[in-house]
Amino acid sequence: MNKSANDAVITGVGIVTSQGVGAEPHVALLSAVEPPKARVETERFAPYPVHPLPEIDWSAQIAKRGDQRQMENWQRLGVFAAGLALDDAGLKDNLEACGSMDMIVAAGGGERDINVDSLIVDEGLKRNDREQLLNEKLTTELRPTLFLAQLSNLLAGNISIVHKVTGSSRTFMGEEAAGISAIETAFARIKAGQSTHTLVGGAFSAERLDIILLIEAIQGHALGEWHPIWSRNPEKGGGMILGSVGAFLVLESREYAEARGARIYATIDAIEGDRGSRKDGRLEARLRDLARPAAELEPQSTVVFSGTSGFHDLARREKVFLDREFAGRPVRAYGGLVGHGIEAQFPVGMAFAALSLGHAAKVPPFDPAEAPMTAPAKAAIVTTIGHSRGEGVAVLSAEEGAQA
Repeated sequence: MNKSANDAVITGVGIVTSQGVGAEPHVALLSAVEPPKARVETERFAPYPVHPLPEIDWSAQIAKRGDQRQMENWQRLGVFAAGLALDDAGLKDNLEACGSMDMIVAAGGGERDINVDSLIVDEGLKRNDREQLLNEKLTTELRPTLFLAQLSNLLAGNISIVHKVTGSSRTFMGEEAAGISAIETAFARIKAGQSTHTLVGGAFSAERLDIILLIEAIQGHALGEWHPIWSRNPEKGGGMILGSVGAFLVLESREYAEARGARIYATIDAIEGDRGSRKDGRLEARLRDLARPAAELEPQSTVVFSGTSGFHDLARREKVFLDREFAGRPVRAYGGLVGHGIEAQFPVGMAFAALSLGHAAKVPPFDPAEAPMTAPAKAAIVTTIGHSRGEGVAVLSAEEGAQA
């Protein structure tokens, strides 16, 4: 593909998953000869397994204890991953660059008051007038300060405070589609010449009783022990295993990145999100449209990072689609390895793709159903199909001379 001054290139990757902290352990995972093993916590929230956070020294990216204390884990995780991305791009201490850097964040709702949630659920078992019950408890039990501390755009606010990223700021909400829209918007602004450098990503804390309750309400959790994502048993729950993840990228225009001598992991060639009815083959029709930019990619050197949620019907439909549309291109379902990260799911896939391309990795299978790679990655496709709505596809290519 011809290079352009306004190409959107990835120059920094900040990632935290159950597999480790930062780019180094994830590059090792993506370059390993043997398939990596999932790390899963099955006792703490039994019968619901989760992919937990690794050990983290929060002070490595959030120096002030006061800043750490006033954030819940989902915010800490996002601020930490954002700092990793800035470090990786070589911009952490560049006050001028951070001061003009745009920021786009995908965030969910803040952590809830578990005691109030438990009270409402317990009282709801004893009464039939549950709408009235809910109104009573909302007016008498909730602390207004809880909402002020948990506003979704406070993740962006805390990144600004801690890392001095003070250009324009946008926050997207809306489950998996938020992560897709955040990166799609950053890409579009750089391509249009409206931005030269942007910090973009999201974070998700799976180790929360309120989140587990929400997924249980739609009977979405896989139950019991961990199982490979492409072969989860409908008799053992809904198929999703959540994971605590944080992923931020530094995106720059090629002109801006080359002018400062930045290392470029990969170029984003295309990215698009959509949503609509999934009945009567409409999901597959939308995916075909979204995947058109990937049609001519050479099969063996292209890796497909699937963000499948594990929901049985959606996983089956996506696998059929990928096997047909991307035949011969090895698929890697990263949610089976690090868990499903809702708002951060697409950013995690983009981080894996960037690291794979930047290091010309032959990515090992993440699942027994996946075929090995026979050539180093030169192109990557990232998919995410929201567990309820929304889907997106991105196509990335390696820079010339990328080496393992």
